[in-house]
Amino acid sequence: MFYLAAAVSDFYIPPSEMPEHKIQSSDGPLQITMKMVPKMLAPLVKEWAPEAFVISFKLETDASILVEKARQALEKYHHQVVIANTLDSRRTSVIVVTKDLETPLLLSEDEIAQGMEIEEKIVSHLESQHRAFMEK
Repeated sequence: MFYLAAAVSDFYIPPSEMPEHKIQSSDGPLQITMKMVPKMLAPLVKEWAPEAFVISFKLETDASILVEKARQALEKYHHQVVIANTLDSRRTSVIVVTKDLETPLLLSEDEIAQGMEIEEKIVSHLESQHRAFMEK
């Protein structure tokens, strides 16, 4: 099983392009050109571990496109699960998207008050999915 932590960003500034010293505001407005973070999901699924159970994450700010983006990722990369969530509720609810199902996982008010984290529900759910995957 590969449980791929969500990327902090899809963009970065290569170390070779980072300034050595503090950027001075007296130099005027700042323009930044960022590079795309290299994608590793495709080679992981296709070349490195084609028989593995692979879980990725999809974070959006617009809930209306969330599941569709998760489905697009499943179709593009041919892995098993996308944990889809929105920025505003990422700590309390997710949708586990597979080829056939969309399963919402939510923390109740009581669970939040007890200090439970959504990851506990995610991992528990994925354990059973992985078990079924391995039995096939």
